[in-house]
Amino acid sequence: MSTSPRSDVEGRVAALLSDLLPGGRIGSLVAGEVVAGTGARLDLVNPADGRVFAGFQDAGPPVVEAAMAAARDGQRAWWSMSAAARGRAMWAVAALVRRHAEALAELETLSAGKPIRDTRGEVAKVAEMFEYYAGWCDKLHGEVIPVPTSHLNYTRAEPFGTVVQITPWNAPVFTAGWQIAPAICAGNAVVLKPSELTPLTSLALGVLCDRAEGMPRGLVSVLAGAGPTTGAAAVAHPDTRLVVFVGSAEAGAQIAAAAARNIVPSVLELGGKSANIVFADADLGRALVGAQAAIFGGAGQSCVAGSRLLVHRSIHAEFVARLAHAAERIPVGLPTDPATQIGPINNRRQRDKIEGMVEAASAAGATVAAGGGCPAALRDSGGFYFGPTVLDGVAPDAAIAREEVFGPVLAVLPFDGEEEAVALANATPYGLAGAVWTGDVGRAHRVAAAVRAGTFWVNGYKTINVASPFGGFGRSGFGRSSGREALMAYTQTKSVWVETAAQPGVAFGYVG
Repeated sequence: MSTSPRSDVEGRVAALLSDLLPGGRIGSLVAGEVVAGTGARLDLVNPADGRVFAGFQDAGPPVVEAAMAAARDGQRAWWSMSAAARGRAMWAVAALVRRHAEALAELETLSAGKPIRDTRGEVAKVAEMFEYYAGWCDKLHGEVIPVPTSHLNYTRAEPFGTVVQITPWNAPVFTAGWQIAPAICAGNAVVLKPSELTPLTSLALGVLCDRAEGMPRGLVSVLAGAGPTTGAAAVAHPDTRLVVFVGSAEAGAQIAAAAARNIVPSVLELGGKSANIVFADADLGRALVGAQAAIFGGAGQSCVAGSRLLVHRSIHAEFVARLAHAAERIPVGLPTDPATQIGPINNRRQRDKIEGMVEAASAAGATVAAGGGCPAALRDSGGFYFGPTVLDGVAPDAAIAREEVFGPVLAVLPFDGEEEAVALANATPYGLAGAVWTGDVGRAHRVAAAVRAGTFWVNGYKTINVASPFGGFGRSGFGRSSGREALMAYTQTKSVWVETAAQPGVAFGYVG
């Protein structure tokens, strides 16, 4: 485990911000300028040592109003450009992301507590997102419909206008990129409100969007502020035409309801309690590694985490023993250490929630096969660490088997047959992801079809790509945030009718 001395996070973050943000100041990005908020001070805490390293003022309604005005102007300018020009501008954003990739990754690691080995990959995926949608800009077209009249009827894919996007703290720069790119490709302006716990890399990405050649000022604004104040003001603003939210189901329901009051549609990417199913005929070595990646990657702070491991009873004891042994060997430590695979939990509140859920599961009869708390070597660090935890003997109706933990905690449940495995997998209101490990091709397809989930893997876990649609079923939300389907979520269809007859019939009224 990494136990090297604390680094000067405050000084290093300030140095990174001086390069990435105008003047190095923390505030909201509006029309290319970083402006101070009007509300209460919000502190930023280093998850690796629990210390405050920076702060900013909550944006508040006045800054929201300015961002919306800038978005109106930016969107008009953007939509008036040719599709090819918009594509070139988006490609320019991707080039800037690649140029500043290491700085973005380091800033994400320092401010969000994500291991540097992870943030480098996530920043690369942000660049891929802009490159992918740059290629879509001149391919968004409608169709001609053969109506049974003398009319030419065709459709147009048109933008909503201003889209408000609210993103979480678990993957700030990744989520920001994956929401901004399809929205602006479809011709919209974006007002992004990242979590007040992790606004820095979203602000930096917004600045890169603003600096890219061909991008209008105000097309992408970033609000640094809290949800109940700044976020609520953005959702309720009369210029908001679409609301996109990534986060918990509880918060998503509230935001969707607020948007609906203004007759504004929403796209929700919410939580999950995904089942990772291992049959006896699987390649157990691969399944063992896959089970670790599914739940322990990102310290389990992932909506698609495979937090329920369903193992065939004939291999259950062996598999759990091997998994527990492997979990104890995973490097937990400073996120800046390239050897670290699990960094701290993002914030104290979430760490305490994880700890409470594990204690409750243990009290309810679950066996802690591995982990269960902060690793001994990190208890004096002040950081929000929680070691990879394996809970065996979990009842299907236990809270730990039904509720999202959002931490490196795996609940193991045995099953006897395919039908039972599918029933257990579907015994949750969520439906974001799932996986099956088996050597039987027919079974793989049957289970993939039967499990209710928006993404499903066979003999693998957590593979995603910008070209493939991503989103959930049921309590995991609706709408898709990548692939061609994301563009459909960010556009409205207009039907145009053109009379072509030389002497059209008169269905009503008189020719004077």
